[in-house]
Amino acid sequence: MGRLVAIEGLDGAGKRTLTEGLAAELRSRGASVAGLAFPRYDSDVHAELTRDALYGRMGDLAASVYGMATLFALDRRAAADDLRAITGRHDVVLCDRYVASNAAYGAARLHEDVDGEFVTWVRALEIERFGVPVPDTQLLLQVPVHVAAARADGRAATAADRAKDAFESDVGLQARCAAVYDDLAAGGWLAPWHVLDGAGTRGLGPGGAELAALLLAG
Repeated sequence: MGRLVAIEGLDGAGKRTLTEGLAAELRSRGASVAGLAFPRYDSDVHAELTRDALYGRMGDLAASVYGMATLFALDRRAAADDLRAITGRHDVVLCDRYVASNAAYGAARLHEDVDGEFVTWVRALEIERFGVPVPDTQLLLQVPVHVAAARADGRAATAADRAKDAFESDVGLQARCAAVYDDLAAGGWLAPWHVLDGAGTRGLGPGGAELAALLLAG
C-alpha cells in the first residue's frame, strides 16, 4: 500500500508547482507516483456546482458555508474508491488539496479557529461518515498572504480559464485561512504535517531531495 500525501496551502501558494516537482523527484528515485487535484471541476458534478457557485452562477449557494463544504466533501466521497485503488498501485499518491482545505476555508469563512465546531464537523462528515481515506502525510506550503495573492493575480492575467473566484478574491478570507492552516499543522490535525517555506523560489526547492526521502521512508 502506498502513501497518500495531501498538499495544502492558500490559493496562489504554488501547490501545483510543488506537486509537479515532488512527483519528478520521487520518480527519479524509482518510485511510482500518481496525482489528483481537488476539487475535480471537470470530472465530478459536485465540484462543478461549487465552481459555478464561486463565479455567481448558482444563486445564493456560495453564501452557505456548510452547503459549499458538503459539495466539496461529496467530490472526495465520489473519489474515495479510486483513491484507495490508486494508492494500492503506487508508492506515493499526491493530492493537490484534500480534507484540510475544507476545514480551513470553512472555518475561516465563519471566523472560527481550529477549536470551533466547523473543523470538527468536517472531520466527522468526510472521514467518519463518508469514509474518505485519511492521508498519511500533509504538507503545508506556507506563504505570506500578499505573495499568494500576487501569484493568483498573475495567473489570472495570463490564463483565460483561471479568473479569480470569490474565495481567491477575498484577501481577508485568505488571511484567516492561513491562520487556520497554521493551527491545523501545529496541532497535527488528522495526520502528521510538514510545513514548507513557499515564499522564495517556487517549486520543490533545495530541500526537495530530503522531502522525497522522508515520504518514501514512511
